[in-house]
Amino acid sequence: MIELTERAAKHVTDYLENRGHGEGIRVGIRTSGCSGLAYVLEFVDEPNDVDVKYHSHGVNIFVDPKSKVYLDGLHMDYVTEGLNEGFKFTNPNQKGECGCGESFTV
Repeated sequence: MIELTERAAKHVTDYLENRGHGEGIRVGIRTSGCSGLAYVLEFVDEPNDVDVKYHSHGVNIFVDPKSKVYLDGLHMDYVTEGLNEGFKFTNPNQKGECGCGESFTV
């Protein structure tokens, strides 16, 4: 399961409303950085047939089957820290991350 906080869900919902279309968000991973994996977020206009679909606080979350094993149990929040704001990922599968926080290992 993948879960959004209410704050994260509101951010996604507001963005989709301003955008004027979209079915939800896709969460995935890609090879990147010094630790190996990085999170990828994109808006979904048309889900893929193979996507696994979750629903959290009114938001559809789509995950490709290859990423699902790395993201099971993922908790996403939307946070403001100083002048920066963005999604914060809490992943129970994560074993470590690089010093800059750009990538992680499982």
